[in-house]
Amino acid sequence: MTKPSVLFINRVYPPQRGASGRVLRDLARGFADDGWRVTILTTGPDRRKESEGDFTVIRLRTRGRKRDLFYFALIWLRLLWAALKVPRHDLVVTMTDPPLLVVAGKHIARFKKSHHIHWCQDLYPDILPCLGLRIPAGQMRFFTKLSRKAMKSCDKIVAVGRCMAKKLTRGGMDPRRVAVIPNWPDQELLPRQDGDTRKPRKIRKLENASGARPFDELLKDGTDRKFRVLYSGNLGRAHPYETILDAAGMLAADHPEIEFVFVGDGFNFTRLAHERARRGLENVRLLPYQPLSRLREVMESGDIHLISMKQDVSGLIVPCKLYAALTVGRPCVLIGPDDCETAQVINDFKAGSIVPQGDAAGLAAVIKTFRFDSDAWFAAYEGATKAGQVFVPAESIRAWVKRARDVVGAPAAAPHDQYSKAA
Repeated sequence: MTKPSVLFINRVYPPQRGASGRVLRDLARGFADDGWRVTILTTGPDRRKESEGDFTVIRLRTRGRKRDLFYFALIWLRLLWAALKVPRHDLVVTMTDPPLLVVAGKHIARFKKSHHIHWCQDLYPDILPCLGLRIPAGQMRFFTKLSRKAMKSCDKIVAVGRCMAKKLTRGGMDPRRVAVIPNWPDQELLPRQDGDTRKPRKIRKLENASGARPFDELLKDGTDRKFRVLYSGNLGRAHPYETILDAAGMLAADHPEIEFVFVGDGFNFTRLAHERARRGLENVRLLPYQPLSRLREVMESGDIHLISMKQDVSGLIVPCKLYAALTVGRPCVLIGPDDCETAQVINDFKAGSIVPQGDAAGLAAVIKTFRFDSDAWFAAYEGATKAGQVFVPAESIRAWVKRARDVVGAPAAAPHDQYSKAA
Protein backbone atom coordinates (compact mmCIF):
# COMPACT_ATOMS: atom_id res chain seq x y z
CA MET A 1 0.00 0.00 0.00
CA THR A 2 1.33 3.47 -0.93
CA LYS A 3 2.25 5.62 2.04
CA PRO A 4 0.28 8.85 2.49
CA SER A 5 2.48 11.95 2.28
CA VAL A 6 2.42 15.31 4.04
CA LEU A 7 4.22 18.61 3.46
CA PHE A 8 4.57 20.86 6.55
CA ILE A 9 5.46 24.53 6.00
CA ASN A 10 6.73 26.86 8.76
CA ARG A 11 9.51 29.43 9.05
CA VAL A 12 11.16 27.89 12.13
CA TYR A 13 12.16 24.32 12.88
CA PRO A 14 14.72 22.93 15.36
CA PRO A 15 17.48 23.64 16.05
CA GLN A 16 16.04 27.12 15.47
CA ARG A 17 14.31 28.34 18.61
CA GLY A 18 10.54 28.80 18.51
CA ALA A 19 7.48 27.18 20.03
CA SER A 20 5.85 26.54 16.66
CA GLY A 21 8.95 24.78 15.38
CA ARG A 22 9.16 22.62 18.47
CA VAL A 23 5.58 21.33 18.21
CA LEU A 24 6.05 20.86 14.46
CA ARG A 25 9.06 18.64 15.15
CA ASP A 26 7.02 16.45 17.48
CA LEU A 27 4.03 16.27 15.14
CA ALA A 28 6.19 15.44 12.12
CA ARG A 29 7.76 12.56 14.05
CA GLY A 30 4.29 11.38 15.01
CA PHE A 31 3.23 11.32 11.36
CA ALA A 32 6.40 9.42 10.43
CA ASP A 33 5.72 6.88 13.19
CA ASP A 34 2.22 6.45 11.76
CA GLY A 35 3.63 5.51 8.35
CA TRP A 36 3.53 8.82 6.46
CA ARG A 37 6.13 10.18 4.08
CA VAL A 38 7.02 13.51 5.69
CA THR A 39 8.57 16.64 4.17
CA ILE A 40 9.20 19.83 6.16
CA LEU A 41 9.81 23.09 4.33
CA THR A 42 11.41 25.66 6.61
CA THR A 43 14.29 28.18 6.81
CA GLY A 44 17.70 28.35 8.45
CA PRO A 45 21.11 30.02 8.33
CA ASP A 46 22.16 27.76 5.44
CA ARG A 47 20.34 26.23 2.50
CA ARG A 48 20.36 22.45 2.73
CA LYS A 49 18.30 19.29 2.46
CA GLU A 50 18.35 16.62 5.14
CA SER A 51 16.83 13.21 4.43
CA GLU A 52 16.53 10.04 6.44
CA GLY A 53 14.28 7.44 4.87
CA ASP A 54 10.85 8.97 4.31
CA PHE A 55 11.62 12.01 6.52
CA THR A 56 12.96 15.09 4.71
CA VAL A 57 13.74 18.61 5.92
CA ILE A 58 14.29 21.31 3.27
CA ARG A 59 15.81 24.54 4.61
CA LEU A 60 15.87 27.83 2.73
CA ARG A 61 18.67 30.21 3.66
CA THR A 62 17.62 33.29 5.67
CA ARG A 63 19.85 35.37 7.89
CA GLY A 64 20.97 38.87 8.75
CA ARG A 65 17.67 40.57 8.06
CA LYS A 66 15.58 42.86 10.20
CA ARG A 67 12.42 41.12 11.41
CA ASP A 68 9.92 43.54 9.87
CA LEU A 69 6.90 43.05 7.62
CA PHE A 70 9.08 43.18 4.51
CA TYR A 71 11.25 40.36 5.89
CA PHE A 72 8.23 38.15 6.56
CA ALA A 73 6.75 38.95 3.14
CA LEU A 74 10.00 37.85 1.50
CA ILE A 75 10.05 34.60 3.50
CA TRP A 76 6.39 34.02 2.53
CA LEU A 77 7.24 34.33 -1.17
CA ARG A 78 10.29 32.08 -0.92
CA LEU A 79 8.36 29.36 0.92
CA LEU A 80 5.57 29.55 -1.65
CA TRP A 81 7.96 29.26 -4.57
CA ALA A 82 9.91 26.40 -2.99
CA ALA A 83 6.70 24.50 -2.14
CA LEU A 84 5.52 24.74 -5.73
CA LYS A 85 8.75 23.05 -6.87
CA VAL A 86 8.70 20.05 -4.49
CA PRO A 87 6.90 16.84 -5.55
CA ARG A 88 3.19 16.58 -4.85
CA HIS A 89 2.04 15.49 -1.39
CA ASP A 90 -1.38 14.19 -0.40
CA LEU A 91 -1.63 16.81 2.34
CA VAL A 92 -0.23 20.31 2.83
CA VAL A 93 -0.15 21.64 6.41
CA THR A 94 0.54 25.36 6.81
CA MET A 95 1.31 27.09 10.10
CA THR A 96 1.26 30.81 10.91
CA ASP A 97 4.92 31.83 10.65
CA PRO A 98 5.21 33.86 8.49
CA PRO A 99 1.77 35.51 8.75
CA LEU A 100 -0.86 34.64 6.14
CA LEU A 101 0.91 31.40 5.22
CA VAL A 102 -2.59 29.94 4.85
CA VAL A 103 -2.96 32.00 1.66
CA ALA A 104 0.19 30.45 0.22
CA GLY A 105 -1.10 27.03 1.27
CA LYS A 106 -4.31 27.60 -0.63
CA HIS A 107 -2.42 28.18 -3.89
CA ILE A 108 0.01 25.31 -3.24
CA ALA A 109 -2.82 22.86 -2.57
CA ARG A 110 -4.76 24.02 -5.63
CA PHE A 111 -1.71 23.80 -7.93
CA LYS A 112 -0.62 20.41 -6.59
CA LYS A 113 -4.18 19.07 -6.24
CA SER A 114 -3.47 18.31 -2.58
CA HIS A 115 -5.59 18.50 0.54
CA HIS A 116 -4.92 21.42 2.89
CA ILE A 117 -5.03 21.73 6.68
CA HIS A 118 -4.18 25.04 8.32
CA TRP A 119 -2.65 24.80 11.80
CA CYS A 120 -3.70 28.10 13.38
CA GLN A 121 -1.12 28.89 16.06
CA ASP A 122 -1.82 32.64 15.86
CA LEU A 123 -4.73 34.35 14.16
CA TYR A 124 -3.50 36.71 11.46
CA PRO A 125 -3.95 39.45 10.50
CA ASP A 126 -6.26 40.06 13.47
CA ILE A 127 -3.43 40.06 16.00
CA LEU A 128 -1.25 42.65 14.23
CA PRO A 129 -2.89 45.77 15.78
CA CYS A 130 -2.69 44.10 19.21
CA LEU A 131 1.08 43.83 18.72
CA GLY A 132 1.35 47.59 18.20
CA LEU A 133 1.77 47.37 14.42
CA ARG A 134 -0.02 50.18 12.63
CA ILE A 135 -1.86 48.77 9.64
CA PRO A 136 -4.17 51.09 7.64
CA ALA A 137 -7.81 50.10 7.99
CA GLY A 138 -8.14 49.40 4.28
CA GLN A 139 -5.18 47.04 4.30
CA MET A 140 -6.50 45.25 7.40
CA ARG A 141 -9.83 44.63 5.68
CA PHE A 142 -8.05 43.38 2.57
CA PHE A 143 -5.75 40.98 4.44
CA THR A 144 -8.56 39.76 6.69
CA LYS A 145 -10.74 38.99 3.68
CA LEU A 146 -7.80 37.26 1.97
CA SER A 147 -7.05 35.17 5.06
CA ARG A 148 -10.65 34.13 5.70
CA LYS A 149 -11.19 33.21 2.07
CA ALA A 150 -8.10 31.00 2.15
CA MET A 151 -9.24 29.39 5.42
CA LYS A 152 -12.65 28.61 3.94
CA SER A 153 -10.93 26.69 1.16
CA CYS A 154 -9.12 24.44 3.67
CA ASP A 155 -10.27 20.90 4.29
CA LYS A 156 -9.74 21.49 8.00
CA ILE A 157 -8.54 24.23 10.33
CA VAL A 158 -6.85 23.13 13.56
CA ALA A 159 -7.14 25.76 16.28
CA VAL A 160 -4.99 25.45 19.41
CA GLY A 161 -7.68 26.71 21.78
CA ARG A 162 -11.42 26.88 22.27
CA CYS A 163 -11.35 30.67 22.30
CA MET A 164 -9.61 30.65 18.92
CA ALA A 165 -12.16 28.24 17.46
CA LYS A 166 -14.96 30.48 18.70
CA LYS A 167 -13.28 33.51 17.12
CA LEU A 168 -13.02 31.68 13.80
CA THR A 169 -16.62 30.43 13.74
CA ARG A 170 -17.94 33.85 14.71
CA GLY A 171 -15.92 35.20 11.80
CA GLY A 172 -17.82 33.02 9.35
CA MET A 173 -15.91 29.73 9.37
CA ASP A 174 -17.93 26.52 9.11
CA PRO A 175 -17.76 24.94 12.60
CA ARG A 176 -17.57 21.50 10.99
CA ARG A 177 -14.22 22.43 9.46
CA VAL A 178 -12.71 23.70 12.71
CA ALA A 179 -11.07 21.26 15.13
CA VAL A 180 -9.51 22.13 18.49
CA ILE A 181 -6.27 20.29 19.25
CA PRO A 182 -4.19 21.84 22.04
CA ASN A 183 -0.44 22.22 21.88
CA TRP A 184 1.81 20.32 24.29
CA PRO A 185 4.93 20.73 26.44
CA ASP A 186 8.55 20.19 25.42
CA GLN A 187 9.59 16.56 25.20
CA GLU A 188 12.47 17.32 27.58
CA LEU A 189 9.96 18.10 30.34
CA LEU A 190 8.25 14.73 30.24
CA PRO A 191 9.08 12.24 33.01
CA ARG A 192 11.95 9.97 32.13
CA GLN A 193 11.16 6.37 31.26
CA ASP A 194 13.98 4.94 33.39
CA GLY A 195 12.14 4.74 36.67
CA ASP A 196 12.55 8.43 37.50
CA THR A 197 10.64 9.03 40.70
CA ARG A 198 11.94 12.50 41.50
CA LYS A 199 9.55 14.67 43.44
CA PRO A 200 9.46 18.34 42.51
CA ARG A 201 10.73 20.84 45.07
CA LYS A 202 8.35 21.74 47.91
CA ILE A 203 6.03 18.75 47.50
CA ARG A 204 6.86 17.06 50.78
CA LYS A 205 3.81 16.90 53.04
CA LEU A 206 3.46 17.47 56.74
CA GLU A 207 2.99 14.36 58.82
CA ASN A 208 -0.61 15.38 59.42
CA ALA A 209 -1.22 15.44 55.63
CA SER A 210 -2.44 19.03 55.78
CA GLY A 211 -0.74 19.93 52.50
CA ALA A 212 2.70 20.88 51.23
CA ARG A 213 5.28 21.99 53.73
CA PRO A 214 4.95 25.73 54.31
CA PHE A 215 7.76 27.79 52.84
CA ASP A 216 8.91 28.84 56.31
CA GLU A 217 9.26 25.15 57.22
CA LEU A 218 11.54 24.66 54.24
CA LEU A 219 13.77 27.46 55.47
CA LYS A 220 14.49 25.40 58.59
CA ASP A 221 16.40 22.92 56.42
CA GLY A 222 19.29 25.34 56.69
CA THR A 223 19.56 26.10 52.97
CA ASP A 224 19.30 29.51 51.37
CA ARG A 225 15.93 29.34 49.65
CA LYS A 226 13.88 31.84 47.71
CA PHE A 227 10.20 31.65 46.82
CA ARG A 228 10.61 31.83 43.06
CA VAL A 229 8.03 33.44 40.78
CA LEU A 230 9.09 32.21 37.34
CA TYR A 231 8.39 33.53 33.85
CA SER A 232 9.96 31.19 31.31
CA GLY A 233 9.85 31.58 27.55
CA ASN A 234 9.25 34.25 24.95
CA LEU A 235 8.50 37.77 26.21
CA GLY A 236 7.10 39.14 22.98
CA ARG A 237 4.91 42.04 21.96
CA ALA A 238 1.78 40.24 23.21
CA HIS A 239 3.29 39.61 26.66
CA PRO A 240 3.38 42.77 28.82
CA TYR A 241 5.71 42.89 31.80
CA GLU A 242 4.73 46.14 33.55
CA THR A 243 2.19 44.58 35.94
CA ILE A 244 4.75 41.98 37.00
CA LEU A 245 7.40 44.62 37.73
CA ASP A 246 4.87 46.73 39.63
CA ALA A 247 4.02 43.72 41.81
CA ALA A 248 7.72 43.01 42.33
CA GLY A 249 8.18 46.57 43.50
CA MET A 250 5.32 46.23 45.98
CA LEU A 251 6.82 43.06 47.47
CA ALA A 252 10.50 44.04 47.45
CA ALA A 253 10.75 45.72 50.84
CA ASP A 254 8.63 43.47 53.06
CA HIS A 255 9.25 40.14 51.32
CA PRO A 256 12.90 39.83 50.30
CA GLU A 257 12.49 36.03 50.19
CA ILE A 258 10.28 36.36 47.09
CA GLU A 259 12.20 36.61 43.83
CA PHE A 260 11.02 37.09 40.26
CA VAL A 261 13.01 35.23 37.62
CA PHE A 262 12.61 35.72 33.85
CA VAL A 263 14.22 33.07 31.64
CA GLY A 264 14.13 33.54 27.87
CA ASP A 265 14.22 36.38 25.38
CA GLY A 266 11.90 38.22 23.00
CA PHE A 267 10.93 41.69 21.86
CA ASN A 268 10.22 42.93 25.41
CA PHE A 269 13.18 41.27 27.14
CA THR A 270 15.64 44.13 26.57
CA ARG A 271 13.01 46.67 27.61
CA LEU A 272 12.38 44.64 30.74
CA ALA A 273 16.09 44.72 31.58
CA HIS A 274 16.24 48.51 31.22
CA GLU A 275 13.11 49.01 33.32
CA ARG A 276 14.38 46.67 36.03
CA ALA A 277 17.62 48.68 36.23
CA ARG A 278 15.77 52.00 36.24
CA ARG A 279 13.59 50.93 39.15
CA GLY A 280 16.47 49.27 41.01
CA LEU A 281 14.54 46.02 41.54
CA GLU A 282 17.02 43.67 43.18
CA ASN A 283 14.34 40.99 43.55
CA VAL A 284 14.09 40.57 39.76
CA ARG A 285 16.59 38.34 37.94
CA LEU A 286 17.00 37.88 34.20
CA LEU A 287 18.49 34.76 32.61
CA PRO A 288 18.94 33.77 28.96
CA TYR A 289 17.39 30.62 27.51
CA GLN A 290 18.88 27.58 29.23
CA PRO A 291 20.11 24.39 27.51
CA LEU A 292 17.45 21.76 26.93
CA SER A 293 19.32 19.48 29.30
CA ARG A 294 18.45 21.91 32.11
CA LEU A 295 14.89 22.66 31.05
CA ARG A 296 13.13 20.47 33.58
CA GLU A 297 15.41 21.66 36.37
CA VAL A 298 14.66 25.29 35.51
CA MET A 299 10.92 24.74 35.32
CA GLU A 300 10.83 22.82 38.60
CA SER A 301 12.78 25.62 40.30
CA GLY A 302 9.72 27.88 40.10
CA ASP A 303 7.25 27.80 42.98
CA ILE A 304 4.64 29.43 40.77
CA HIS A 305 4.70 30.22 37.05
CA LEU A 306 3.53 33.45 35.42
CA ILE A 307 1.89 33.76 32.01
CA SER A 308 1.30 37.24 30.62
CA MET A 309 -1.05 38.19 27.78
CA LYS A 310 -2.50 41.45 26.57
CA GLN A 311 -6.16 41.79 27.45
CA ASP A 312 -7.22 42.06 23.80
CA VAL A 313 -5.47 38.96 22.41
CA SER A 314 -7.98 36.40 23.67
CA GLY A 315 -8.67 33.96 20.84
CA LEU A 316 -5.69 35.19 18.85
CA ILE A 317 -2.87 33.32 20.64
CA VAL A 318 -2.50 30.49 23.19
CA PRO A 319 0.88 30.58 25.00
CA CYS A 320 2.63 27.18 25.08
CA LYS A 321 4.31 28.03 28.40
CA LEU A 322 1.08 27.01 30.16
CA TYR A 323 1.59 23.35 29.23
CA ALA A 324 5.21 23.43 30.37
CA ALA A 325 4.18 24.69 33.81
CA LEU A 326 1.43 22.08 34.10
CA THR A 327 3.83 19.28 33.16
CA VAL A 328 6.02 20.02 36.20
CA GLY A 329 2.96 20.51 38.42
CA ARG A 330 3.34 24.19 39.19
CA PRO A 331 0.54 26.60 40.09
CA CYS A 332 -0.01 29.06 37.24
CA VAL A 333 -0.95 32.72 37.45
CA LEU A 334 -2.26 34.30 34.25
CA ILE A 335 -2.00 38.05 33.97
CA GLY A 336 -4.44 38.60 31.16
CA PRO A 337 -7.99 38.03 29.88
CA ASP A 338 -10.26 35.68 31.82
CA ASP A 339 -12.04 34.34 28.71
CA CYS A 340 -9.04 32.85 26.89
CA GLU A 341 -7.98 29.20 26.63
CA THR A 342 -5.24 29.64 29.22
CA ALA A 343 -7.70 31.02 31.77
CA GLN A 344 -10.20 28.27 30.99
CA VAL A 345 -7.63 25.53 31.59
CA ILE A 346 -6.47 27.10 34.85
CA ASN A 347 -10.07 27.41 36.04
CA ASP A 348 -11.16 23.97 34.80
CA PHE A 349 -8.40 22.25 36.78
CA LYS A 350 -8.18 24.79 39.62
CA ALA A 351 -4.50 25.06 38.79
CA GLY A 352 -3.91 28.67 39.79
CA SER A 353 -5.32 32.17 39.46
CA ILE A 354 -6.17 34.83 36.88
CA VAL A 355 -5.33 38.51 37.34
CA PRO A 356 -6.16 41.24 34.79
CA GLN A 357 -3.40 43.30 33.26
CA GLY A 358 -2.75 46.43 35.31
CA ASP A 359 -3.82 44.93 38.65
CA ALA A 360 -0.40 44.82 40.30
CA ALA A 361 -1.90 44.83 43.79
CA GLY A 362 -4.04 41.83 42.86
CA LEU A 363 -1.01 40.00 41.49
CA ALA A 364 1.02 40.75 44.61
CA ALA A 365 -1.84 39.44 46.76
CA VAL A 366 -2.06 36.18 44.76
CA ILE A 367 1.71 35.66 45.05
CA LYS A 368 1.57 36.21 48.82
CA THR A 369 -1.30 33.71 49.08
CA PHE A 370 0.76 31.01 47.40
CA ARG A 371 3.79 32.03 49.46
CA PHE A 372 2.11 31.82 52.86
CA ASP A 373 -0.88 29.49 52.41
CA SER A 374 0.44 25.96 51.93
CA ASP A 375 -3.08 24.56 51.43
CA ALA A 376 -3.75 27.00 48.57
CA TRP A 377 -0.40 26.21 46.94
CA PHE A 378 -0.81 22.45 47.24
CA ALA A 379 -4.40 22.53 45.92
CA ALA A 380 -3.19 24.42 42.83
CA TYR A 381 -0.28 21.99 42.53
CA GLU A 382 -2.69 19.05 42.47
CA GLY A 383 -4.83 20.79 39.84
CA ALA A 384 -1.77 21.53 37.70
CA THR A 385 -0.60 17.92 38.04
CA LYS A 386 -3.99 16.60 36.84
CA ALA A 387 -3.93 19.00 33.90
CA GLY A 388 -0.39 17.94 33.07
CA GLN A 389 -1.63 14.38 32.69
CA VAL A 390 -4.23 15.53 30.14
CA PHE A 391 -2.17 17.85 27.93
CA VAL A 392 0.42 15.35 26.74
CA PRO A 393 1.99 15.05 23.27
CA ALA A 394 0.66 11.58 22.45
CA GLU A 395 -3.01 12.59 22.79
CA SER A 396 -2.75 15.67 20.59
CA ILE A 397 -0.62 13.90 18.00
CA ARG A 398 -3.06 10.98 17.88
CA ALA A 399 -5.94 13.42 17.28
CA TRP A 400 -3.92 15.15 14.57
CA VAL A 401 -3.09 11.96 12.69
CA LYS A 402 -6.70 10.77 12.82
CA ARG A 403 -8.00 14.00 11.32
CA ALA A 404 -5.29 14.01 8.66
CA ARG A 405 -6.15 10.46 7.58
CA ASP A 406 -9.83 11.39 7.47
CA VAL A 407 -9.03 14.39 5.24
CA VAL A 408 -6.92 12.46 2.71
CA GLY A 409 -9.11 9.35 2.88
CA ALA A 410 -6.30 7.07 4.07
CA PRO A 411 -7.21 4.08 6.25
CA ALA A 412 -5.82 3.91 9.75
CA ALA A 413 -2.36 2.42 10.01
CA ALA A 414 -1.93 -1.07 11.42
CA PRO A 415 -1.26 -1.03 15.19
CA HIS A 416 2.43 -0.67 16.03
CA ASP A 417 4.59 1.50 18.20
CA GLN A 418 2.94 4.70 16.99
CA TYR A 419 4.02 7.95 18.63
CA SER A 420 6.98 6.26 20.31
CA LYS A 421 9.17 9.23 19.47
CA ALA A 422 6.50 11.81 20.21
CA ALA A 423 5.09 10.37 23.42
